[in-house]
Amino acid sequence: MSELRLINTYKNELQNYSLEQLRYISEEGVWSIGQMYDHLILVSHSYLDNMETCSTLNEEQRLGKTEFAERLFKFGFPPNKYKLPDELNTPPNNSDSKEELASRIDQVILRLNQWESKVDDIIPNYKIEHISFGWLNAREWYDLVELHLRHHLRQKDELEQRLVDLTGV
Repeated sequence: MSELRLINTYKNELQNYSLEQLRYISEEGVWSIGQMYDHLILVSHSYLDNMETCSTLNEEQRLGKTEFAERLFKFGFPPNKYKLPDELNTPPNNSDSKEELASRIDQVILRLNQWESKVDDIIPNYKIEHISFGWLNAREWYDLVELHLRHHLRQKDELEQRLVDLTGV
């Protein structure tokens, strides 16, 4: 599944939730579905920002990805849960409506569409460093959007299971 098909699936499935379900937090430390969507949108834009920055560089970087990132790009995220350091772990926004989230997803889709045919023209050694994954080029930042969206499919399934607590169904 391409990044565009995957993000469109997220967008289409957004319509399946009531506002109450979208904002439902089942327990402390667990995100709502709306917070997960907010996180996905923010991180996708961040990755695309880095991809765009790669397109403006004029100095090559010979360093590459970390060993973990090499495996990540080959096999995807392991089925683990990751906790960000406290300073990076601000809870995502939980106040957007379905319409606001859909509009924000459309902005990610627009950017993906705009760059899909151009990303491979960016010099591969123009790179931006990721704190955990090492030095990534524009294509890798672009591909990381899909890897991240795919990683959160498990979380989405878990959060949907928790909606049973809310609906009783």
